[in-house]
Amino acid sequence: MQKRTLLDGQKFQITIKRLCHQLIENHNDFSNTVLIGIQPRGTYFADRVHQELTAILKSKSIKKGHLDITFFRDDFRRKDGLVTASSNAIDFIIEGKQVILIDDVLWTGRTIRSAMDALLAYGRPEKVELMVLIDRRFSRHLPIEPNYIGQQVDCVDSQKVKV
Repeated sequence: MQKRTLLDGQKFQITIKRLCHQLIENHNDFSNTVLIGIQPRGTYFADRVHQELTAILKSKSIKKGHLDITFFRDDFRRKDGLVTASSNAIDFIIEGKQVILIDDVLWTGRTIRSAMDALLAYGRPEKVELMVLIDRRFSRHLPIEPNYIGQQVDCVDSQKVKV
């Protein structure tokens, strides 16, 4: 199977800027909005988004956290061997906040379902939105759609998307 690059360094930076401007358009001053990256790879994407938002808004204080979903997954008991969880880093209240869940690739929707379950253990947000770098359309097992998309990719289940 032939490999192709979806986003090179320059396109990646343009995509991050576009997504950040969409967030600013919808969340203005971020006084009631928090960013939460899904462990493991969504946290790297969330860090980049947070860094860019901070630069655009000139050091505005935007809350950011990391969420581990290991024990909320519907397949964690099916894996061979011990399951190792990552750490959570949410040092703020999400009750009544608008939460932007951030992940690298949306494929079946199962990771996002698990993330929403894990998130509710921290409280009841006012609203939850989803940002993904890559949206693998036509592969959903659950009815989950992102609010903010870096790039949509049409591919079959046997193809892999690496970030």
